[in-house]
Amino acid sequence: MFGRLGSRRREPKMRLRIVWPGKTKNREIRALEEFYLARIRQLEPCDLVETREARGLDDRQAEKIKEIEAKTLEKHFEDDYIICLFDQGQEMSSPDFAKFLEKQSMTSRRFTFVVGGFAGLAERIIKRADLLLALSRMTFSHELCRVILLEQIYRTLTIMKGRHYAK
Repeated sequence: MFGRLGSRRREPKMRLRIVWPGKTKNREIRALEEFYLARIRQLEPCDLVETREARGLDDRQAEKIKEIEAKTLEKHFEDDYIICLFDQGQEMSSPDFAKFLEKQSMTSRRFTFVVGGFAGLAERIIKRADLLLALSRMTFSHELCRVILLEQIYRTLTIMKGRHYAK
């Protein structure tokens, strides 16, 4: 842990970014997001980016909604390792997800987690992803998916760091 002359060797920081369209409207869900985001930030730097949400469009215009939201989401991808939440994606246990992120963190690429809006993600965003991740085969609202993702990132970081998960 300590090198020459008492200098402390630091482990490289994992870089995390979470991107989703619009602000969470439900006050209670937003409070949970803030709770888990604060816990994540105690362990690793993490940016939350809320992009432009498509407004004034009917549910029947889902493809147009996804296209509008995709334009603002992809502005934040850079050369990141993109993980999109997708109902047909790969499911992992929390320990498996921790192993996966630990292995992938050996690269210098930032992890960008992408959560779609109520209409989901545009096909081109899904195709651009390095990993499509399913939280469950069940369907959750997009706002609830945000909280579940944040909780799982926090849980994963505690596993990776060998810390006790505060329940």
